[in-house]
Amino acid sequence: MPYTTVKPLELVDYHLYIDGHFQHAQSDGRLPVIDPATGEQWATIADAGAKDVEAAVFAARASFEGTWAKTTPAARGRLLHRLADAIERHADRLAGFEVRDNGKLLREMLAQLKAVPNWYRYYAGLADKVHGRTVPMERPTLFNYTLREPFGVVACITPWNSPLLLAGFTIAPALAAGNTIVLKPSEHASVSSLEFARCFEEAGFPPGVFNVVTGGGATAGSALVGHRGVDRVVFTGSGNAGARVAANAVSHFAEVTLELGGKSPNIIFEDAPLDAAVSGILAGIFAASGQTCIAGSRALIHRSVYQEVLERLRDRVGRIRLGPPMDAETEMGPIANQPQYQKVTSYVEAAKSEGARLVAGGCPARSAGLEKGLYYEPTVFADVRNEMRIAREEVFGPVLALIPFESEAEALRVANDTEFGLAAGIWTKDLGRAHRLSRALRAGTVWVNTYRALSPNMPFGGYKSSGIGRENGADAIHDFTRVKSVWVETEPVAGDPFTIKL
Repeated sequence: MPYTTVKPLELVDYHLYIDGHFQHAQSDGRLPVIDPATGEQWATIADAGAKDVEAAVFAARASFEGTWAKTTPAARGRLLHRLADAIERHADRLAGFEVRDNGKLLREMLAQLKAVPNWYRYYAGLADKVHGRTVPMERPTLFNYTLREPFGVVACITPWNSPLLLAGFTIAPALAAGNTIVLKPSEHASVSSLEFARCFEEAGFPPGVFNVVTGGGATAGSALVGHRGVDRVVFTGSGNAGARVAANAVSHFAEVTLELGGKSPNIIFEDAPLDAAVSGILAGIFAASGQTCIAGSRALIHRSVYQEVLERLRDRVGRIRLGPPMDAETEMGPIANQPQYQKVTSYVEAAKSEGARLVAGGCPARSAGLEKGLYYEPTVFADVRNEMRIAREEVFGPVLALIPFESEAEALRVANDTEFGLAAGIWTKDLGRAHRLSRALRAGTVWVNTYRALSPNMPFGGYKSSGIGRENGADAIHDFTRVKSVWVETEPVAGDPFTIKL
């Protein structure tokens, strides 16, 4: 099937991808797709209902119990390699759809789409290496072993900020382990996921292995998570939504992985390499317009270098180039959607009212050519106290809180004084301090003298309210299998039928 070509003024109606082909939703609802850089509608997606979700889960279950069950692990690996090749061939096009969906920079999304094949190749290599073990027993006549078997149907619910990269965290290991997928992307960024479905056709996957339903969280999302045919749910999004997803999934005993929000500290010590540290702060909060779960939204800075770092940041933030995300010279694009734009605005106003000192930004961008888009100035607040809302709640936007500290102990206390624990950054030349703090920080990822780095072979996930479970790394494939115990008595004899064999 050829790829859709989207022209600037063309309105495209997208349908659901179920059982190997695109089909109209049984529900009549449609949702607009708005380009956040221009405010223009360029497509519509289906607002799927319970019947559509039922069809997708049925297709996934039928494939899991049919053709996919007969596909050997080695063959699954070969298909994943072919999928990676297809993504690579169409990376430019897929990145373009993501930019129009969520307003992130083309160069950012191109880099992501060119890296996404790495996830599929990594797990392709693990597909035929998922195995059980033999277990020696006290009685020599017993031969015991374990099997690792796929769950079945996995529901993957992705956010709007990096749809295909974050989907790969789930889809690659889940398919390698032998599961089938029903993907529900955010209603604010669904088109790239629907276009991605064509890569599965090109790679030769059997129908039903991969399905996409679009629509709102309260409709399609709730129906999918609550469907008794779903065996495991993987959700990436906000903490409040994650709590609802977990409760809905557990109601029918589906297992869950939750990758939720963060309020990550980026800690700059007095001996930090300041050029790199300032660049790391900028990357942590203003790349992707701050719309990332790992955003280093709290910069904890040692008092002895606090003013210097503040001045460097104020100078560089004032020169950040806001503009159209397709422009190669743009450094920061728009906020992805209207609800998120309003949320960012409300947090900035809350910070002002609580007494945080505004040193940069703090208002919508008013430059010529940006009036129709959801652009917001990169914003920096100084002298923030950790009890302020801007230091405690996830803004998910280009808003940085600077917090001074006097000692390593104080930095650690402030860094850990949060309900979140997704990531943290440490900037220091002291190797002992780096390792000491890496152990003490209550975060799932700690970067030392770098920030915002990801790889398929490094586990990713949070502590506390930042989530449950881990994605990526070799062990993640085991999260998509169940362990079965098998007992074989090689010399069966009659025994006492009323006593358990221990």
